[in-house]
Amino acid sequence: MALAVTAAAFAVALFGIPLFIGLAEFVVSEERSSLRRLAQFAARTVQDDLTEDRVPTRLPDGPSGTAIALYDDDGTLLLGAGPAHGDAPVDYVLGNRTGPAPVEDLIVAVPVNDTGDIIGAIRTSAPSSQVYEALGPIWLGMAGLAAVVLVSAWLLARRLAIRLSRPLDRLVDDADRLGDGDFSISPDATGIAETDRASAALSRTAQRLDDLIARERAFSAEASHQLRTPLAGLRLRLESALDRPERMTTAEIADSLGSIDRLERTIAELLALARERKTTSAPAELSTLLSELDDEWRPRLAQDRRRFSILVPDAFPRPNASAAAIRQILGVLLDNAFVHGTGAVSVAARELGEDAIAVEIGDEGPGIPTSALTDTHIGVGMGLPLARRLAESEGGRLTVGTITSTITLLLPVATEPPVQSAR
Repeated sequence: MALAVTAAAFAVALFGIPLFIGLAEFVVSEERSSLRRLAQFAARTVQDDLTEDRVPTRLPDGPSGTAIALYDDDGTLLLGAGPAHGDAPVDYVLGNRTGPAPVEDLIVAVPVNDTGDIIGAIRTSAPSSQVYEALGPIWLGMAGLAAVVLVSAWLLARRLAIRLSRPLDRLVDDADRLGDGDFSISPDATGIAETDRASAALSRTAQRLDDLIARERAFSAEASHQLRTPLAGLRLRLESALDRPERMTTAEIADSLGSIDRLERTIAELLALARERKTTSAPAELSTLLSELDDEWRPRLAQDRRRFSILVPDAFPRPNASAAAIRQILGVLLDNAFVHGTGAVSVAARELGEDAIAVEIGDEGPGIPTSALTDTHIGVGMGLPLARRLAESEGGRLTVGTITSTITLLLPVATEPPVQSAR
C-alpha cells in the first residue's frame, strides 16, 4: 500500500511541477500583455500633447497597483509614478540602448511616436505581489487536487490490499487446517485469478491426501484378508514339519519358501497399489499371470479333491492394466471361490469386441450377492471390495453373475499387438 501511495505521489509531482511552472509563466506573460496594452493606450492618449510640446496633466488609470509613467525623449520623468530617469526598458525604446531588448518581468515600455520620430516613452509596471495573488488560487487548486489524488490512491490501495489479503489469509488458514489433518477445506472463488488457482491447487491437494489416507486405512482392513490365506498355508506346513521333522523333504521346504516369496510379493504389490503406484508401465501378460495362479491354486484345490481349469485362447490380447493389480484381483476371486464356493473352479478368458476382455472365475456353489462387492459386513467375499477398487483403478470393473456362481473381471485392451499365449 505504501508503494502505491509513493507511486501516486511521484506521478502527481511529475505532472504537477511542470504544470506549476507553466502556469506561472502564463500568468506573468498575461500580466505583461496587460501592461503593454495599458502602455500603448496611454501612448496614444499623450501623443497630441507631446507633439505640441505640452506636458499632459494626467495619465490613464490602470488596475489597482499598476504604475504608469511618462518620459520625454531624453528619458526624464515628466508625469506619473516611476524612476526619475528611465531605466533599461525606457532607454531601449528611446534608442539610447543597443543590443537585445531587456526583459523585466513586470515592466513594459513603449515609445510615443510623432510621424516616425520618437518623442517620448510610456512605462508601466506592476508589483510581484500582483502575480502571486493571481497564482495563489491556482496553486491552492492544484494542491487540493493533488491531495484528492493522493487520498484516493491511498483509499484504493487500502481497499485493494484488503481484497488481496483476505483471500491470502483464508489460504493460510486452509493450509494450517490441512497441516493439522483437516482435509475438508473448500475455498470460495474470489475473482482473483492467481489466488483462485492457488486455492484450487490446495483443495486438490487436500482431496488427494484425503483419498490417499482413506485408501491406506482401507488397505489395513482389506489386505489382512489377502494375507490370511498364504499365512495359514505356511503355518500348516511349518506345524506339520514341527510335528514330524524327519518327513520334511526338500520339495516341501522349497514349497514353503515359495509361499514366503508369494507373501512378500503380495505385501509389496498391495502397498504399491494402495499408493497408486503402478508396478509396471507395460500391459500385463495374462497367460503368464494365469500360469502363476495355476501353480499356486491347483495343488490347494486338489487337496480338497476339487478340479481346477484355466482356458485362455491363443493370440489373446493384453489387458491395459498392471500385472500386480490383475494378480491381486484374480487372487481375491479364486480365494473367494475356494473358501465360499463348492465343486470345480474354472478360469476362462474371452474377448469382448476389440476394446475389452473378460476373465470369468466360477465354481459350483450358490454364488454371492452383488452387494458383496461393496459391503464388507455380508460375511462372504471379504476381499471383494478391495478387488472392485483395484479393478476400477485400472479402468475395469467387476460383475457378479445373476444365475451362475461366476464373477467376471472386465478390462480394457492395450493398444499393443496381441501376444501368442503360452498355454
